[in-house]
Amino acid sequence: MHVNRDQPLVLGIETSCDETGIGIVRGRTLLSNTIASSMAEHARYGGVVPEVAARAHLEALQPSIAAALAEAGVTLADLDAVAVTSGPGLAGALMVGIGAAKGLATGLGVPLYAVNHLVGHIAADILAEDAAPLEYPTVALLVSGGHTSLLLVRDLTSDVELLGETMDDAAGEAFDKIARILGLPYPGGPEIDRAAVSGDPDAIRFPRGLSRASDLHEHRYDFSFSGLKTAVARYVEQQGADASVPDIAASFREAVVDVLVTKALDACARFDVPRLLLGGGVIANRRLREVATARAEAAGVTVRIPPLSLCTDNGAMIAALAAELIASGRAPSTFAFGADSTLPVTEIQVAEGVPA
Repeated sequence: MHVNRDQPLVLGIETSCDETGIGIVRGRTLLSNTIASSMAEHARYGGVVPEVAARAHLEALQPSIAAALAEAGVTLADLDAVAVTSGPGLAGALMVGIGAAKGLATGLGVPLYAVNHLVGHIAADILAEDAAPLEYPTVALLVSGGHTSLLLVRDLTSDVELLGETMDDAAGEAFDKIARILGLPYPGGPEIDRAAVSGDPDAIRFPRGLSRASDLHEHRYDFSFSGLKTAVARYVEQQGADASVPDIAASFREAVVDVLVTKALDACARFDVPRLLLGGGVIANRRLREVATARAEAAGVTVRIPPLSLCTDNGAMIAALAAELIASGRAPSTFAFGADSTLPVTEIQVAEGVPA
């Protein structure tokens, strides 16, 4: 089947966690971005429950696809290709999206592209209205509920190197756990942001994980937030009723932001890359954006941040990555792939077939 390589019309499916994302793009133009979140169903448990997420995806997929098509003003018959997240993510949740994508591609007789969720977060940036093309190389800091990764992107479709990643809790998980310690609701990120508004970020010097000189040889670009979480818990226990939630929230947030920005800018300096791309749902954190922008400007580094609506998990970023793969001449994926919860970021596309 002939595919329009210049402006392919691609439907992307993203079900790696608790958001059912369906996005439609034409080349680098965003046509629709439909997201059905099951976050409210997980709130009672204080975190994402994989089985609940998978069932929610099953229920949301069909209406979400219909809504995305209606918003884009296209039909299934118009599609040039289907794209889906193969990993990383929750295995059961991924399986739902993969099954739907394989069924759609088979029924429509169109190519299927199975892609990497994390690289998709980078691709989201090219969908920003009036966005300039990505310049290479670029350092990318991806911060979400399940992932904290620092990448060196030499080419979006063929060369992404993992510099470092979280060794325990991702930044988003740390926010959720500290919110629980402070008696704040789930999800923790927005709640800590609200509490921190009236707090002093310098009130308490919480530890910066993997930032000591002894850590920098082996873990220069890795992240760890478990020690920070323990330090906050002990501080709250020691202070008791005298604990200031705003000061703790602001000081905790400052410690996380400091580590993220310091390591990202260190990578820019080490690899002589004057560009930093921020992605992932935690980028919605106002303080992180402020500190990253200010410190990057001082270091002569340009910061790119996708629209916040494209920072959380979404199908548009998956469609955008597939559109870039199509434009670069990459063959579609075969159906010989499944859910890969630990898919390495270096695998941008999974099960690539033989070019026709």
